[in-house]
Amino acid sequence: MTTCHALALSCSLTPSPTASSSELLARQVLDELESHGLTVEHVRVVDHDVHPGVESDMGDGDEWPAILDRVRAADVLVFATPTWLGHASSVAQRVLERLDAALSDTDGANRPVMVGKVAVVAVVGNEDGAHKIVADTFQALNDIGFSIPAQGCTYWNGEAMSGVDYLDLDRVPDAVAKTTATAARNAAALGVMLRGHPYPPYPD
Repeated sequence: MTTCHALALSCSLTPSPTASSSELLARQVLDELESHGLTVEHVRVVDHDVHPGVESDMGDGDEWPAILDRVRAADVLVFATPTWLGHASSVAQRVLERLDAALSDTDGANRPVMVGKVAVVAVVGNEDGAHKIVADTFQALNDIGFSIPAQGCTYWNGEAMSGVDYLDLDRVPDAVAKTTATAARNAAALGVMLRGHPYPPYPD
C-alpha cells in the first residue's frame, strides 16, 4: 500500500531563518502524523514569491505553482497560521485565494483535485481569535474540496498582550500536546481511508 504523505504550509509573516511559532506547531503536527506512518514535509510560504491572484499560475516568477504541485501530491494538508488582529495572517489568506483556482482543476472522475485530501488547521497567537480563524479556514478549505477530520485543529493562545510567544514556552502545554495528537491521529486515519475508498465520481 502506498504511504500517505502530509504537507505543512506555515503562513508565518516571518521569513527563514528566524524562528516561527506557526512553524513550530506545524512541525509538531507533522511529528505526530509521522508517528502514524505518514511521510512529511514543510514549506514556510513567506520564503517564496507567491503572487496575489486567484489563478494557479500568475506568471512572471510566481512560485506558487511549485507549492501547488506539492499540495496536489499530499494526502494531508497542515495549514498553520499566526493570529494577527484577531485574524489569520495575510499570507494565510493569500494561500486560500490561490488554492481557490483548484476548484476548476478536476481529476479523471470529474472531481476537483483537492476532493479526497484531508486538512488540519493549527493556530498560534498571544491574543484571542483561534476558534474564529479555525472556523473561517475550515470553511474555505472545505469549499475547495478538503475533508475535515473530527477534532481536526490544534491551537495555542497565550495571555492577551503578554508578549509571550509559543516559541518562548519551556514545554508544550499538556492540553495543546493532547489536542495536536488527536488532530493528527484523526487526520491520518481519514487520509488513509480516503486513499483506499475515494469519493464517488462527480457527474459531467
